[in-house]
Amino acid sequence: MAPGVIQWVYAFVDRPKDRFARAHAFWAAVTGTRLSAFRGEADQFVTLLPDGADAFLKAQAVEGPGGAHLDFAVEDVPAKAREARALGATPVFAEDGLEVLRSPGGQLFCVVRWEGEKLRPEPLVAPDGTTSRLDQVCLDVPPAVFEAEKAFWPAFTGWSERPGSRPEFHLVEPTAELPIRILLQRLDAGPGGAHLDFSCSDPDADRVRHEALGAEALRRGPHWIVMRDPAGGTYCLTIRNPETGGLPSAR
Repeated sequence: MAPGVIQWVYAFVDRPKDRFARAHAFWAAVTGTRLSAFRGEADQFVTLLPDGADAFLKAQAVEGPGGAHLDFAVEDVPAKAREARALGATPVFAEDGLEVLRSPGGQLFCVVRWEGEKLRPEPLVAPDGTTSRLDQVCLDVPPAVFEAEKAFWPAFTGWSERPGSRPEFHLVEPTAELPIRILLQRLDAGPGGAHLDFSCSDPDADRVRHEALGAEALRRGPHWIVMRDPAGGTYCLTIRNPETGGLPSAR
């Protein structure tokens, strides 16, 4: 396989450092994972470890409000970073095995060394039998840079793309073996960002479970519930099928 092919994907929960403990405790609970040893000079990184599969979710303590970002694991980090720059990304930071870049629309992401991850976890089964899976990073894109982002992400990832269920959505989808897909959401106005999305067999059942762990429901959309975690970050519970990622009408 070519060194630039994306072999694995990590989603990152980025939360303010003064609320980091609340954040990683909550995200471990709602995803049914356990925490790795902390890493970094200030213990600012932790991986959320599933049972019987490879990790795909990490958390990071950051300055500022935080959000989410993606790490793409490849065999040849410098080559993939050069490819990203040729497509319009700008470099931010580099060290051995890691390059941090910013997409043409301003989204931070990382290219990291692949460590052999290959086994995607199964959906989480709650005590009531409902299922959910954290399987999407939604990039919230200002209208002025939406077309640039729409061109960049399929070209950089090599993944398939298609329109979403609403005019403001565009999907960039990997093969089924990879744990995270990308949803581009065109904003009406305002600064960009990123957040995490769950697919849920019963979003309201998950809302109740998440609320019991300290989250708060903020509002409802046509196919989703916007939530706020105990560290102040927003994310969504969607009605997509946890097995396929598709909406019920697309089955």
